[in-house]
Amino acid sequence: MQHTSPLAALRSLLKERELDGMLIPRSDAHQSEYCAPFDDKLEFSSGFDGSAGLALILADRALLFVDGRYQVQARQQVNLDEFEIHHLHDEPIHLWMRDNLPSGKRIAFEPMLAVNSQYESLRTSGCDLVAVNDDPINEIWTTRPAAPRGAIRQMPIEISGESTASKCARVGESLAREGADFLAITLPDNIAWLLNVRGSDIPTSPVPLSFALVKNDGAVEWFVDEAKLQNLDSALLASINIQSPDTFIDRCQQLAAGKRFLLDADNAPVAVRFAVENGGGEITWQADPVTLMKANKNDTELQGYRASHVQDGAAWVNFLAWLSHEVPVREAAGNPITELEAQEKQLAFRQLCDNFIEQSFGTISAAAANAAMCHYHSAPETNFAIASNEFYLNDSGGQYFNGTTDATRTLNFGQVDGQRRLHYTAVLKGFLALISLQFPQGTQGHQIDAFARRPLWELGLDYDHGTGHGVGHCLLIHENPHRMAKKVNPWPMIPGNVLTIEPGYYLGGSHGIRIENQVEVIASQPGFCKFASLTLIPIDLSAVELPLLNEQEIAWLDEYHQLVRETLSPLVSSEARPWLIEATAPVRTQRA
Repeated sequence: MQHTSPLAALRSLLKERELDGMLIPRSDAHQSEYCAPFDDKLEFSSGFDGSAGLALILADRALLFVDGRYQVQARQQVNLDEFEIHHLHDEPIHLWMRDNLPSGKRIAFEPMLAVNSQYESLRTSGCDLVAVNDDPINEIWTTRPAAPRGAIRQMPIEISGESTASKCARVGESLAREGADFLAITLPDNIAWLLNVRGSDIPTSPVPLSFALVKNDGAVEWFVDEAKLQNLDSALLASINIQSPDTFIDRCQQLAAGKRFLLDADNAPVAVRFAVENGGGEITWQADPVTLMKANKNDTELQGYRASHVQDGAAWVNFLAWLSHEVPVREAAGNPITELEAQEKQLAFRQLCDNFIEQSFGTISAAAANAAMCHYHSAPETNFAIASNEFYLNDSGGQYFNGTTDATRTLNFGQVDGQRRLHYTAVLKGFLALISLQFPQGTQGHQIDAFARRPLWELGLDYDHGTGHGVGHCLLIHENPHRMAKKVNPWPMIPGNVLTIEPGYYLGGSHGIRIENQVEVIASQPGFCKFASLTLIPIDLSAVELPLLNEQEIAWLDEYHQLVRETLSPLVSSEARPWLIEATAPVRTQRA
C-alpha cells in the first residue's frame, strides 16, 4: 500500500514490527549539526529543518522537541495537527516518556544515531528501548538522496601549523597516559583536524564524514569512502590504514578483546559501546582529547583567523555601504530590497575575496518580525522587504582557506520606535560588557555569561540561546567544547581559544536584535585574560540611546571603530570608503 503521509507509513511499519514508537533525532552517526540530505530523517518525517531537534512518533501522537531558538520556526514548518511542539531542554524527552508513557512501552531507536549519554538518560524513562540497525525509515523514504561522496583536500602545514604525525603522536601519548589502547573518533571535525584534511560532504561544513581509530602508539585507521581520497597526498595515505566506513563497528568489536577503548559519552554512538562490550573490551568514558587540542589554536591558526577576518570585514563593509545607500532609494521607488536579494549581494562581495571558499552557515537575512526567529532563513514565501522603519538582522560568515568567520549586525536605515531603540541599546550594552571584560585565566563560559544579559535583565528581558560558542579553523562554525551560556560548561578558557560573543533580544511578531563579534582569548594582566576582537565590522549606532552609554563603553566603541577604519580603509571599494569613515566616527561626534 502506498502511503502519502510519512507518519502514516512509519506508524504502519512500527505496528508490523510490534513497536510502540520510535525516536527520530536531528543528527547523523557523527552528531553533525548540519546533516547531509541523506541523513536528514527528522525533516523528512516532520518538515522541521532546524539544526537541533528530536521527534517521538507514537501510534496516536507525534511530538517534536526543539530548543528555544526554534520554538517559532517549528510551529511554522510543522503540521500542528500532526505534531505537538515541546522544549528540548525545559522538558527533556526522557522525563516526558517517564511521566506520560506506561512502563514497558517498546520504543525503537537507532544505536548509530544515539550517543551514550542520551541512551543512559532514556533508560531511566521506564520504556523498553529497542535497538534497530536496519534503518526503518529507509523503507518508506523512496526519494531519499544518495549518501554524500564529497572530495577531501589537504590542509597544508603552512595553514594548519602542525603536522599530522605530530598531532597523532600527541593523541597517542594522551591515550597511553590514560591507560587506553584505542580512541574511537566519530566527530568529523576532530578527524579533519587530526589528519590535516578538509571535506565537502556537507555544504558550509568542510569536514569529511568518516570514522577513525587511533592507537596509543599514534597509529591511525581511517574509515572513509575511498572515492573521496583522489586529491590527497600519497604520503598521508601511505601512513594511514584506510578502511570502508561500513566496517567501523565490526572493527571495534574485532579489536576489543582485552583492550580498553576511550569513548566520548556525548559524541560516540552507543553502537560503538555495544560493539566494544560485545567484543570483550573495556571502556573509559572521557572527553575525546582531540576536541580540546583542536580548540587550543596555535599561532599559525590564529594568524589565519586574523587574516580571514580582514578579508571578511572588507566584504562586509562593501555590502553595508551598498545596502545603506540602496535601502532608502529603492524603498522610495517602490521596489524595496528584500532579504534574499540582500544575502545574494553579500555573498557576491565575499566571493571577491581571494581565500573565500563558501559560506560558513546559511545566512540569516531577516527583516522586521522575521528576525524574531533566531535561526530564520529566508525563502520566497517569507521574503520580507527591508524597510527603513524596521530592523534588519544579518548573521553570516565565510569559510576561508585560512579561517572561519561568523558575525551579526542589526541595522537601522531610518527611524525606529523608542521600544526598539531601548532593546537595541540593552543588547549593545550587554555585548560591550562582555567583550571588554577582563577575567581570570581558566574561567568557564557559564561564569561570565550573565555579563551580557544584565542590561536586558534590568528591563525584565532575556534571550533563549547561548551567548557564545567556539569556532573552528576552516572547520565547523559551532565548535566544541567552549560555550558561554547559562548551562554549565566546565572547559577553562585560555589564550588561543576562539569564540563568539552574541547577545540578542527577540520579540515575537515584532523584531529581533543580535550583535555578534568573533573573538580570541588573549593574555592580559598576570593570571588574567581578555577578549581581542577578530571581527572588523562597524557597529550600527543609529538606533542607540547614546546618553545611556557610559564612558568605558564609549571608549571601547571609539577604539574599536578606529581599528576597523584604519585596517579596512585601504581594502574597501572607493564607493564604500566614505560610508566606512562615517560609520566609524567617534561616538562623541555622533552625539553632537
